[in-house]
Amino acid sequence: MMSPFTIAIDGPAAAGKGTISKAVAAHFDLAHLDTGLLYRAVGARMLQGEDPIAAAQTLAAGDLENPDLRTADVAQAASKVAVIPEVRASLLDFQRAFARRSGGAVLDGRDIGTVICPQAEVKLFVTASPEVRATRRLAELSDNGFKTDFETVLADVKARDDRDMNRADAPLRPAEDAVIIDTSDLDVEAAIAAAVAAVDARRRA
Repeated sequence: MMSPFTIAIDGPAAAGKGTISKAVAAHFDLAHLDTGLLYRAVGARMLQGEDPIAAAQTLAAGDLENPDLRTADVAQAASKVAVIPEVRASLLDFQRAFARRSGGAVLDGRDIGTVICPQAEVKLFVTASPEVRATRRLAELSDNGFKTDFETVLADVKARDDRDMNRADAPLRPAEDAVIIDTSDLDVEAAIAAAVAAVDARRRA
């Protein structure tokens, strides 16, 4: 594989892009960055009372180890800080440097193929219906001990989609040359296989 080699994977919440990204990175022996964790870390610090712009400017690797980053409250906070242009600008250089690291990298997020790495060698857009994504997120939250219900989670998913897709700065949308993978009717293994096949096809092309 040529280095650096960047694979950009975008998509809405709970579509499976995190699981797919980790598997693709492992399959091709590439470094992996869940860029959503950067925004979750900023969101978590905002919930602690910090200014989100200051939090983004001083974000440290240790912030990504916070065990609370997967909670629903932090997810909503992440979506809110992600609409702040100064926050996005502060995190841009970190993501681009990671993307072009020696040996290649997989980045997943909301705007990797469109804004962070528009020159990525491979771009994937992983999606699924809101109902399927809400079902998955509810199971994830339940497994982690959080009490909620389907209607609440579905409302959260739709609200986050609306905020992510309609923000003025770097809205969530597929890159024009992205391969679309709809995981609504795919199990984990089939979704990963589809992603690996898409990467292989782009590499051969």
